[in-house]
Amino acid sequence: MAPSAPMTSRLGRAATGAAFALVLAAAGAAPAAAAGDTRAASHDAPVTFAATVALSNCSGSVVRTPQSRPDDPALVLSNGHCIESGFPQAGEVIVDQPSTRTFTLLDEKAGDLGTLRADRISYATMTDTDVSLYRLTTSYRQIERQYHVRPLLLDARHPRKNTAITVVSGYWKQQYRCAVDGFVNEVREYWWTWKDSVRYTPGCGTIGGTSGSPVIDDRTGRVVAVNNTHNEDGEQCTLNNPCEVDRKGRVTVRPDARYAQETYGIVPCVRHDGTLDLGRKKCTLPEPQA
Repeated sequence: MAPSAPMTSRLGRAATGAAFALVLAAAGAAPAAAAGDTRAASHDAPVTFAATVALSNCSGSVVRTPQSRPDDPALVLSNGHCIESGFPQAGEVIVDQPSTRTFTLLDEKAGDLGTLRADRISYATMTDTDVSLYRLTTSYRQIERQYHVRPLLLDARHPRKNTAITVVSGYWKQQYRCAVDGFVNEVREYWWTWKDSVRYTPGCGTIGGTSGSPVIDDRTGRVVAVNNTHNEDGEQCTLNNPCEVDRKGRVTVRPDARYAQETYGIVPCVRHDGTLDLGRKKCTLPEPQA
């Protein structure tokens, strides 16, 4: 996993502190209901590229929560290792910092629609999870009116094993289809640890640049995770070679295994102004250390 273009699905080759070039793997994207829509969790349309975005070094997507309103500032979901300032250190949590990051918005067929701009990094970390959320200068309503694209909906529920998923990369304009193989107590890569991670079945052959891609439940069209890394060389817990650690501390290496980080835990934390309240009930995202 590395935030330098073009990305490979690894944490990067250089290992000099926060300047590492981490390359993490991909996730998928699908059209979701408009902000404020509370329809049931069913989805008949195929997964497309609509509402996915390309960053300078990664993939991402415009997302909303079930409680989002049309006039709320829109949010872009990607990986923590994709932020413009470099990889967060282990234990570092970034909250509500200025940003002028730009994103290329895609339509259903992966055509470029226009440029979206952030004004804040609402949240970013590589501790317990690998996620970033950017607040845009435009609302969900403005994006839908101008580009005729609806945001993807973050599923408020924990993903399930064997769920058919699509990982959609806005950076490469590629889709990868497979299923949820299972959940990992801890995925460790170099000095980062991610908890309750999603492991894919073979089939999602994500590559560098797919980091930050939304992982879409094919049945519901909702985002259940964000793609982030894979084991490239069969090494144990090293840079670009994540390992699995169970509750008893036993380490397993799965060469070529690919992983994503769940996103349901983001839902309780998001305010209507596009910032996060980490003290809210049921918000379990890591908070900044004192």
